[in-house]
Amino acid sequence: MIKTISTQVALLLQNKPERRNLKLLFKFVMALVVLVVIFSFIFHLLMLREGRTFSFPTGFYWTLTVMSTLGFGDITFNSDLGRMFSLVVLLSGMLFLLVMFPFTFINFFYSPWMKAQEQAKVPKALPDDIEGHVILTRFGPVTEAFIKKLNRYHYPYVVLVPDLAEGLRLRELGIKVMLGDLDDPDTYRKLQIGKAAMVVTTETDVINTNVAFTVRGLSKDVPIISSCNAEASVDILKLAGSNHVLQLGEIMGLFLSRRANAGDARAHVVGRFEELLIAEALVTGCSLVGLTLKETKLRQEIGVSVVGIWERGKFQAAHPDTLISQSTVLVLAGSAAQIDLYNQTFEVKTSFSAPVVILGGGRVGRATGRALLARNLDYRIVEKDPLRVRDNSKTIVGDAAELEVLKAAGIDDSPCVIITTHDDEVNVYLTIYCRLLRPDIQIITRSTLERNLSNMHRAGADFVMSYATMGANTILNLLQRSNVLMVAEGLDLIRVRVPKQLSGKTIAESSIRKETGCTIIAIHTGEGIQINPEPDMILTEDTEIILIGTVASENEFFKIYGSD
Repeated sequence: MIKTISTQVALLLQNKPERRNLKLLFKFVMALVVLVVIFSFIFHLLMLREGRTFSFPTGFYWTLTVMSTLGFGDITFNSDLGRMFSLVVLLSGMLFLLVMFPFTFINFFYSPWMKAQEQAKVPKALPDDIEGHVILTRFGPVTEAFIKKLNRYHYPYVVLVPDLAEGLRLRELGIKVMLGDLDDPDTYRKLQIGKAAMVVTTETDVINTNVAFTVRGLSKDVPIISSCNAEASVDILKLAGSNHVLQLGEIMGLFLSRRANAGDARAHVVGRFEELLIAEALVTGCSLVGLTLKETKLRQEIGVSVVGIWERGKFQAAHPDTLISQSTVLVLAGSAAQIDLYNQTFEVKTSFSAPVVILGGGRVGRATGRALLARNLDYRIVEKDPLRVRDNSKTIVGDAAELEVLKAAGIDDSPCVIITTHDDEVNVYLTIYCRLLRPDIQIITRSTLERNLSNMHRAGADFVMSYATMGANTILNLLQRSNVLMVAEGLDLIRVRVPKQLSGKTIAESSIRKETGCTIIAIHTGEGIQINPEPDMILTEDTEIILIGTVASENEFFKIYGSD
């Protein structure tokens, strides 16, 4: 307790305005003491005039009881002059003790004291023994999702906040914070920048450039990850010292475009771990529809493994008796040659004359359009704001909530609609609207916040991609020793060393899939990677296994076997 008080007093005295306030408070108290002494002296003079004598302590007693309005009445004046003096003392006390003193105390002492207590809650430096920590310059949807993943893998982190109020708010949320200016080199010294594992800055392009330049001037080795909005800022951020510049809008557009149904029943690669590829294949119109996974014999004849399926936006683990329907999307694991063989065998040559409809012409919407063109797919963007239009031939200017605008974009014949606005509430509305207009259309929706994923699915989306989770996984993949790759929303690829409990067991004996829901799709040894290993393969402690599973399955695996 004494140590805490001394710390707060030290913080109070370090601040020049607070020192000035304390001096003013001291002067006010001294003036009040002088006033009490004067009133006590006059009290004695007036009492002597009435022929009564009192001690000096009694004089102070009378003065304070009258000034504080207690007025016990045990000592009173008999003369009119004495009574007038009592009124003066009473009114002075009401002014000084009941009005000015509380006001002065609260403003010049209590408020600074509380402020000092608050400042003590938000540190201005990290301990000297910290190392391997991740430094974040902003708390937003992406970094919030990233922090959850850092906590899962036991990475220390700190969010740098320039504002005390923001620091206190985040601290109440359980976020580790440090107070400091983003452009101050001394701030990063206090952050132990030389021992940090990574700096992640997700502010504006200008601020990110300043942060990268400042950090690089202090440390030549620490990895710096910067987000970027403008294409022109990429080279500037790299020159400033950023190791990786992430155009999250472009990445999001690529993720969304991969899941667009082109009507060709083709497998599209959505993730890669060295030689291991993860692909998603829509089966609409191909010979696999109506078969169970066991009946397809994909592993025996093609070499790919079906590690799961998407059915109306929900990921399900693959089972031999799982029935493939027209709306099923297979999640395949295999080598490049095996994925190519699958496409040669099951690709359906069907072309849609109607373009893919993209709702929202911001950075993500435009990036989605460019990615679709790379797949030779036509598209139309619906955008309300004319200032966002970049290509008049590909854009319909209007409100996507209006039927005439959607019809002009080709909603009646389009195979797919991709909703890309940054407003989750708008995206839910448009998802429900498009599902009402076209029950058979494929709907792919972007979600800015993780908490809205379930609402998007319930609204009728076939696929939902979270901007926050996508950005968090992209950054996590760049973190040193990171072994996580997001395949789709809520579906991760993770590489871990074989747990001691499983060493010496075969894959079948390990029961990983049964106990956790994760599936082993590859084994990584010193000789390379073995894709789709046989169930009788023995696991050894010096090898790594590559698993695929949902976030819940992943958490269950780490709960049982640990995260080391």
